[in-house]
Amino acid sequence: MITLLTFNRCWLRHAFAAAAVLCGTPATAACEGRLADGVSIHAAPVCVPAEPQRIVALDPTFSLTMALELGLPVAGAPLFNVKDEALLALAKASGVQDIGTASEPSIERIAALQPDLILGDAAMHAAAYGLASQFAPTLLVDAQDWQTFYRTIAAATGTAARAEAALAGYEERAAAIRSRMPDVTVSVLRITPFGFQVYVDGPSAYAPFAVLRDAGVRRAPYETVDDATILKRPDWEALSQLSGDVLIYMVGNPYDDLSATSLEADTLANPLWRTVPAVAAGRVHKVDVTTWMGFGGLRSAEKILDDVERIVVGRP
Repeated sequence: MITLLTFNRCWLRHAFAAAAVLCGTPATAACEGRLADGVSIHAAPVCVPAEPQRIVALDPTFSLTMALELGLPVAGAPLFNVKDEALLALAKASGVQDIGTASEPSIERIAALQPDLILGDAAMHAAAYGLASQFAPTLLVDAQDWQTFYRTIAAATGTAARAEAALAGYEERAAAIRSRMPDVTVSVLRITPFGFQVYVDGPSAYAPFAVLRDAGVRRAPYETVDDATILKRPDWEALSQLSGDVLIYMVGNPYDDLSATSLEADTLANPLWRTVPAVAAGRVHKVDVTTWMGFGGLRSAEKILDDVERIVVGRP
């Protein structure tokens, strides 16, 4: 299969020619729609349709979920291997066609959809921008903060008022949880086949862990930073530094759960697992890895707030 991220020079020349037929006028021509700015990957603001009708989302998390939450007409997205059944159901009900995987979406399927706007994540799709932008105006959002990502898509598609109303509802709920937050610390650990991962609380916190901060969750010192660190990788001996009163853990990733059961069993059976203070105290809670590591938008944020209320606020 020919893909955005794995193509040869011959295909690239043919793709450019085909794109010229499909798109007619390049995205850099005089703008008759809306200029989308504030996205640092682009040398200049991107001209997008005033009312896009056929959007292709290049990633199945932020771009797809946020576009659907904003009520945008998404024609295609990479749905292969997506384990979030609720997201899949919503996408199919909205008429979204599968374009393959997030790392290798199919050029042929994208072309067949004849998009008038392509949305994606700058970190994931920067290398594909030149090709994608030949098919349609391509907005790759360079924002790690999920709320900034949400607002950028909304501003570009004329749905800013809808986004602000939805985010205000989220902020109101987070504030209500903060007001009831007990005086405890929380540790969060992800168990993977490649070792342990601790997503920290700090200025660059990944989305689900930024939600924890919004809800007033206080992390253990080892998990709290004031620099740009996003992730720490403790070994077995360092697990004891997860000193929170409560431990939340997840296993594997949202796209491959085949090894999760044995991986979890082996980890929990290791004597060093009990060096984690919350484990020794019996205050351990497993959460859904798809909800946390497959974070998409407000729907994901609300589910994480559900976990915070259940595990931390309402703990025995």
